[in-house]
Amino acid sequence: MNHLLEVDDVSKSFGGHAVVRHVSFVLDAGASLGLVGSNGAGKTTLFRCIAGELPIDSGSILLDGAALPSRPDARARRGIARTFQIVELFGGQTVLDHVLVALQAHQGRQGPWRDLVHGGRTSSSEREKCMNILALVGLADRAEIPATTLSLGDRRAVELARALVGEPRLLLADEPSSGLDGEESRILIRILNRVRKETGVAVILVDHDLGTVKAVADTVIAMDAGAVIAAGSYETVVSNPQVMSSWLGQSS
Repeated sequence: MNHLLEVDDVSKSFGGHAVVRHVSFVLDAGASLGLVGSNGAGKTTLFRCIAGELPIDSGSILLDGAALPSRPDARARRGIARTFQIVELFGGQTVLDHVLVALQAHQGRQGPWRDLVHGGRTSSSEREKCMNILALVGLADRAEIPATTLSLGDRRAVELARALVGEPRLLLADEPSSGLDGEESRILIRILNRVRKETGVAVILVDHDLGTVKAVADTVIAMDAGAVIAAGSYETVVSNPQVMSSWLGQSS
């Protein structure tokens, strides 16, 4: 039986500088993985390689045992979705509008052809699906308000909802707790864990907030200078002497 995701001996360099060095790991369906490390450790570059935003120099990345297409949109159709640290919203559009646009984009039903065939309308089934997703992330009661009036925590929930409309099997979450206060982070953790439980989506989480990583990730990988220096449970990784020295700034 194949793992959902297999990252095998992946390396990536920029201008001769190795940013990701021979990284390997596997992720099973429904599991969650936290990528941690200091700035410049290579975790975000690895994340972008998995998303298809950067080509790898060597190694392989397989989904369900098969090679992935190079383009991010093609990977999205294969079941990989991602959120972004900086949430971009459209002025004047409601929360529901944002999720509907994401759904139509995933279905390839945007633009002049959709307008010609459907008169620019959204179907009742599309609205129902988007409302169900908004309920999952705790925003159903704010579906009709302008998204730009939301708090940062709720904006991140909109971003998550947009990623979920394609029913991904793997969700790449990029610094979801960045800029959130303690209560907002706790709400986000509850949302992410509810999403995992109810959809069965696997998650790769890149986050500097250790509380979020501990609460969401089943396993953790610590990186330094592009390489994996520790892997295992949260407690195992953060107590690893090499991690404590290189990342946490403590001597072993």
